[in-house]
Amino acid sequence: MRYGFIGLGHIGLHLATSLQRGGFPLVVHDLRPESAKPLLAQGAKWADSPAQLAEQVDTVITCLPSPGATQEVLADKDGILAGLDEGGHWIEMGTLGRDEILRFAEMAKQHGVRTLESPITGGIHLAATGDVTVLAGGDKDLFDIHQPALAKMGRKIFHMGPLGSAAVIKVITNMLAFIHLKAVGEALMLAKRGGLDLTQAYEAIAASSGNSFVHETEGQLILNGSYDIGFSMDLALKDLSFALNFGREFGVPLELASITNQTYVEAKAVYGGKAESPMIVKLLEDALKTDLRAPGFPAKLL
Repeated sequence: MRYGFIGLGHIGLHLATSLQRGGFPLVVHDLRPESAKPLLAQGAKWADSPAQLAEQVDTVITCLPSPGATQEVLADKDGILAGLDEGGHWIEMGTLGRDEILRFAEMAKQHGVRTLESPITGGIHLAATGDVTVLAGGDKDLFDIHQPALAKMGRKIFHMGPLGSAAVIKVITNMLAFIHLKAVGEALMLAKRGGLDLTQAYEAIAASSGNSFVHETEGQLILNGSYDIGFSMDLALKDLSFALNFGREFGVPLELASITNQTYVEAKAVYGGKAESPMIVKLLEDALKTDLRAPGFPAKLL
């Protein structure tokens, strides 16, 4: 199986590196050619466009930041569908809404291309070690074909069901992470204003029933002041909009998600859409004129 990889951002570069390290030769493309240098140094081939990449492979993997980017890379005159042979496969590993992945899959189907959605969860630090969780949706036989490649990029692989099902669960996991992040910030602020040592408070929470993956990871980035998770306010708001849309569609009142979304709206207004998503906690720090710095934490998780 010959794979091409498009989208070498914070997450995509790590996924592509894991795939290449696992023995799969790659053809790669990104809007920023310099991002491909580590892969090219290890033997990957460069393509000047998505179409040129698709002409050289059986399967194209994309990891793109928005539906608009996916639309362009997939269907532009120099896009994937202009180069991929009939019978080829397309795997999208970015986060899309269910309706969007179904729409794009229908476009691909018109060109004889089959689609598998495989968004990941776990963050940039787990992507770097090949330990993310992969949430796949699509035909089971298509999943089985690509499971060996997915297993090189992630430690836990779930086939969630038909196309669109992975989009739903990925949005749910992100929604929970954003809610947990808001809760972590409020909890640490309670500890600080309650006179507790923040390092001790962090460790106590990590050993308690109140612990979470977000506390263990992004909690460190709050306490060291870097906030650097490689995930922006804009991306968080995109994913929260997907969740709130599902809430309306499925008749589920998402009160915590709605409150968290408003916090992100406020933080974006202050720090900008490109700011790191954990900076919603800085919004609280600034409002209370109380920082949450603590010694003993690494500068960043990677």
